[in-house]
Amino acid sequence: MEFEDDYSVIRGETEEETYFFVKQDHGLINPLNDIPLFADAEKGILNMIVEIPRETNAKLELKTGDPLSQIIQDKKKGKKRYVHDVFPYKGYIWNYGCFPQTWENPSEVHMETGALGDGDPLDVCEIGSSIAHIGQVHQVKVLGVLGMIDEGEMDWKVLGIRVGDPLAEQVNDVEDLKRMVPGLLHATFSWFRTYKIPDGKPENLFAFRETVQPAHYAMDIIKECHDSWRKVMDGKISSKKVNPTNTTLKNDYSISTEQAEQIMKHATVARADSGLRRSESIHDDQCVPLPD
Repeated sequence: MEFEDDYSVIRGETEEETYFFVKQDHGLINPLNDIPLFADAEKGILNMIVEIPRETNAKLELKTGDPLSQIIQDKKKGKKRYVHDVFPYKGYIWNYGCFPQTWENPSEVHMETGALGDGDPLDVCEIGSSIAHIGQVHQVKVLGVLGMIDEGEMDWKVLGIRVGDPLAEQVNDVEDLKRMVPGLLHATFSWFRTYKIPDGKPENLFAFRETVQPAHYAMDIIKECHDSWRKVMDGKISSKKVNPTNTTLKNDYSISTEQAEQIMKHATVARADSGLRRSESIHDDQCVPLPD
């Protein structure tokens, strides 16, 4: 079984928020490809990569087109992206991230929704009580899934809870969420429906008449997206948004950790040379253990 302290992040050397992933006793990895989807397949426990902690606004995401899929702050027209606060909430209302080894195939139409995948890893909303940190790898239990349609593309939002959360033993599916965390599902739909309106975009739409699908349905979606990722890794599909480079899988796309270090060095130097001042953080070039 994978554990949270098996992974840590290295902060990039520029002012931009950039986080590279390290596996304990191994070295640099590509988190999308090198972190297993399942932490414990028999118990249905999955690994989740935290990109955006709860109550924060910066739009951080894995740059999956790059060889090391580091976390960066997304930009639009050269400006860093932030989500607006959706009244009465502050920033994202859950710990937000994605499942490794998943990909929503933009060339496949989902049978029940009629929408194509958005070409990204499968998103996760972790609803536990603790605020996570950028780059943490949480072990989560799947509770359900929302079928959001964003500008015509399928953008599934899986709901999960960290296995170490105080509520984890009592919450196993959507009905448990309604009982134990009343108001959460309503808030989740409301947030996703309206968060882009301040940017001049229309409300997002949802499949299934705005009904959260149960845990077993969510697991089917996860397996479909895992299979799509496998097709990329097997060379059956090519996508500019998924770089198959890895340091652990021992396949045609594998590189050494030494090569990965050179890629990281080149990426940070290139960003620094673009006119950004280098960070003076004492954590630069150090492996920073993730907080509990």
